Amino acid sequence: MSVDRRHLIKGAAAGASAAAFGVSPLTFATLANAQPFGESVPFSRDKMIVAARALSTKPFVDRRDEIPEALRTMSYQAYSAMRPGPDWPIPLSSDDRFFFDALLAGFVFNQPVDLWLVTGDQAQRVVFDRSTYIFDPPADTEAPEGNIPFSGFRLRAPINSPDKLDEFAVFQGASYFRAVGAGENYGLSARGLAIDTGQPTGEEFPVFRSFWIERPQEGAKAVVVNAILDSPSTTGAYRITVRPGDATVTDVELTLFPRRDIKTIGFAPFSSMFLFSGVNRSNFDDYRNAVHDSDGLSIYTGNGEWLWRPLSNPSRLQVSAFVDTTPRGFGLIQRKRDYDDYEDAAARFETRPSAWVEPIGDWQSGAVVLFEIPSGQEFNDNVVAYWQPNAPIKAGEPYEITYRIHWNADAPATPDGPRVSNTRIGRNQFATRELFVIDYAMKGHSIEDVEVNVETSAGKIVNLTHFPTPEPDTLRITFELDSDAETLAELRLQLTLADGQPAEQWLYRWTT
Repeated sequence: MSVDRRHLIKGAAAGASAAAFGVSPLTFATLANAQPFGESVPFSRDKMIVAARALSTKPFVDRRDEIPEALRTMSYQAYSAMRPGPDWPIPLSSDDRFFFDALLAGFVFNQPVDLWLVTGDQAQRVVFDRSTYIFDPPADTEAPEGNIPFSGFRLRAPINSPDKLDEFAVFQGASYFRAVGAGENYGLSARGLAIDTGQPTGEEFPVFRSFWIERPQEGAKAVVVNAILDSPSTTGAYRITVRPGDATVTDVELTLFPRRDIKTIGFAPFSSMFLFSGVNRSNFDDYRNAVHDSDGLSIYTGNGEWLWRPLSNPSRLQVSAFVDTTPRGFGLIQRKRDYDDYEDAAARFETRPSAWVEPIGDWQSGAVVLFEIPSGQEFNDNVVAYWQPNAPIKAGEPYEITYRIHWNADAPATPDGPRVSNTRIGRNQFATRELFVIDYAMKGHSIEDVEVNVETSAGKIVNLTHFPTPEPDTLRITFELDSDAETLAELRLQLTLADGQPAEQWLYRWTT
């Protein structure tokens, strides 16, 4: 959740893309002329699980000391100037559909990772070859001589046009990974695991130690990435299947081997950025209409309810838990999709993907947990969301969970009934109370005979109205909150339609 990590990934991606798109990539047939490979060892998923279990019986070892000091103290400018040369990207599949780039350690990427390419039941280590990388100034003087460890990798395929290799996923930094669908730009990130987020003792950031990238068969539509996760609290064996396309899908299968009991743990965690929108526009002197990678948390509950929680940038840390049993899905969504929603010709926030989690199997009881962290900069990931189970994670007891992430403009599952299209908050015309303006997209549903109910946990709701707007198929609801000097109120808005179709429920936490 640091400014450096977000800034760096964007900058590094731009540099590597220029190198990859400016040359003809190697083909699988010519790979023998430029093989950055070392030793070979037997590999299977079972062997990786055994290795993760064995690692959990030993104390955690922080490997950052393996990174030369010159790399750990390297400037952002120098790191950005270290990039894969014309020998990259290297093909993964014999039909030259999938390619990858190995990324170097340095700057904030100070955890070394081992990279292996798997063919059948054999894995071959990827080794650093300095001649295959470009070191522009100031990297030519700041980068140390000798071996430079890897920090991660990128996956590429021609998902937008047949003659261009597009980056569709990147694994780099702790246990972070992110993906995009066709026509999208990187936004929010996923993580392998979240531990002790928001706890007074500080958050623990697990790291991926090793990656085994399986070479796809000819004609395959996916790349399988195996990984071992490690942290002071647990190890884990991960199998992540990445299928790029209009929507890129990542299937995550994981088995944890806890070193200790873990009380605060988050599965399918995301980190995103929310600076401002119509909910807090008056707090920022900015030419743009909105700045965010995600604008809401969407939840499809186990009992079939749809919940929409607009994100906020609060004055102090906010933690919300949405209790559920056997959830059907949740995700951080970028619902505003027009350039006019942002007016940022460089960042293009309207092209950032949404990420939707589809649980596989019975997740039983727990809660979707949302952290909203105060931030004054758009380079800070200040929003975190994940699933926290009620079942305890016990030391020495393996814990398995499986889920699917859809990276796309919208969630694959959306409400059949009306859903929230916009939220605006400001003072009323007398500057005496907070005014809420919520728009619902009503296409296919009658705007007539709609009942609106708004509840608050503190104060009272006054001047509740609803009416159609000049924008077609849009219902506007407005109300004011008389806080009665309270500083926090939980708000819920529900629509009742004449046809009985359930609508998405709007939830919001108002604070002073």
